[in-house]
Amino acid sequence: MSVPLVDESHRASLAQHGMWVTERAGAGGAVYRMPLAVRFDGPLDADAMLDACAAVVRRHPVLASVLAERDGQVWAAPGEAPPPILFEDLSGDAPGAQEPPAGAGSAADPAGEPGSPEWLAARVAAAPLDLGTGPVSRFTLFRLGPLSHLLLVVAHHAVFDGMSKDVLLRDLAAAYNGEEPPPLPLPYGEAARAEQERVDAGLDAAAEFWRSRWHDDREVALPGATGSSLRAAPGEAVELDLGDEVAQAAGPLGVTRFEFLMAALHVLLHAYGNERVTVAADLSTRTEQTRDHVGLFVNELPVVSVPDGTFAEFARSLREELRALYRHREVPLARALGGIGPRSALTPVSVSYRTRPGADPVFTGLDVSVDWAMFNGAVRNTLHLQVVDAPSGLSAVLLFNPAVLGRAGCEAVAEHLRALLRGVAARPDAPIAELPLPARAAGPERAARQGGEPGAAGEGAPAAAREVAGPAAAAGPGGSGAAGTEDALVEQVAAIWCEALEVDEVRPDDDLFDLGGHSLTITRIIALVRDRMGVELSFEVFIDDPTVSGVADEIARSR
Repeated sequence: MSVPLVDESHRASLAQHGMWVTERAGAGGAVYRMPLAVRFDGPLDADAMLDACAAVVRRHPVLASVLAERDGQVWAAPGEAPPPILFEDLSGDAPGAQEPPAGAGSAADPAGEPGSPEWLAARVAAAPLDLGTGPVSRFTLFRLGPLSHLLLVVAHHAVFDGMSKDVLLRDLAAAYNGEEPPPLPLPYGEAARAEQERVDAGLDAAAEFWRSRWHDDREVALPGATGSSLRAAPGEAVELDLGDEVAQAAGPLGVTRFEFLMAALHVLLHAYGNERVTVAADLSTRTEQTRDHVGLFVNELPVVSVPDGTFAEFARSLREELRALYRHREVPLARALGGIGPRSALTPVSVSYRTRPGADPVFTGLDVSVDWAMFNGAVRNTLHLQVVDAPSGLSAVLLFNPAVLGRAGCEAVAEHLRALLRGVAARPDAPIAELPLPARAAGPERAARQGGEPGAAGEGAPAAAREVAGPAAAAGPGGSGAAGTEDALVEQVAAIWCEALEVDEVRPDDDLFDLGGHSLTITRIIALVRDRMGVELSFEVFIDDPTVSGVADEIARSR
């Protein structure tokens, strides 16, 4: 199936750039696969649905793009081939059945019954996505029976976010129904350039805002936790029934449902023994001109508090803090402050809260059901709360890393949060201390209070090594061979760092991220080293040992 691709390159957005570096550093993977499953009951026209998928890719060519580094910048460019748009007949109905392509699955798939959650999870895991070579998205239409079909879309997070699900499905329905959506107001590349200009203009104000607020707390106290994690890892899920309390209590308090739920989570984490609570929130950066785009328009920022007073007072104060934070919502924290290396999450606990704008799109002649919060089998930190706020109500799930937080602990968090929401709904003006909260925990059991999951670097390690530790993390600045690295080479590397960081002096043991480095700095240093020394640096060195000595040692080994 021929699909026209994007016809020009443009600089990747800041969010795409950061995600590309994280992937290259080995800290992404399955956590960046975003699946969407759509079930159709009725007389579906398979050819028309496949054509509709192709029409969506033509309308949103970011789904057919790749990311590549050039001259110290990351660029989005056309992929060499269109995203796979496949059909598989798993119905076993011989009369009139459409032939599946070579290598297609069958009803005897060992992962489970076709269409089951286990089967879908296996299909998502078996859908490779590659930012550098493509594809970054895949569409597969499965025929499960004469009147039963399932469309599975899997896209890389670098080209797809939560709101993209609504946009994609709306445009898919329009194409299937033979309708023509209005043209997009501007190409994706222009949107990325405009966002970059706004971020550049807002860097100083964002840095001033965050300087007194950000504390890189890597530990969190949770029931039964043995540590905390900022690494992408295989995850598990616990469904969370939020009931009607959030919707009923938020309005009278003068806060949104998101603000109400965020306040409740902060209060609960404080009750567990976290004196200063920090929860990262996924915030949309969409504008009027990008609201109808498929793509990545999200920035993760920390929300910091010390809960006190009545719940109503605290919820309103958190609302004011969020309103102040929103003024800097487009500026990545690492760009504003530095000191934050590539990692899959800012904090051990995070929240994504997405409000769906309206009813599900209509596909003519079909009954449709959509899994809007389909789990990809991975989690980016210790605990992540995912909420979808739809006209039909709130749906929520807690994703957790079983290596550091057991299922019983996650289920305890779910029950404690439910009890707290019920208590607040009954007495919103009650002092926080009088609400139904668990007894204060002493904190997670940590071997020597090292922080992070077993095998992670401890609090005394360099910043980036603590974020995503690697085999060389314990070797210290410079690694095992640093002592033998020539002084001239160290001086060359230091000069490159000075140029990339725009500073006058860098010492051999200075940490790149403590100097204000970020993902753009890494890309620039790698390009300069390649051009001047003929060495292609590994991204892992900026995780394992992000010092001048460490990079010089890597160059010496690579020669």
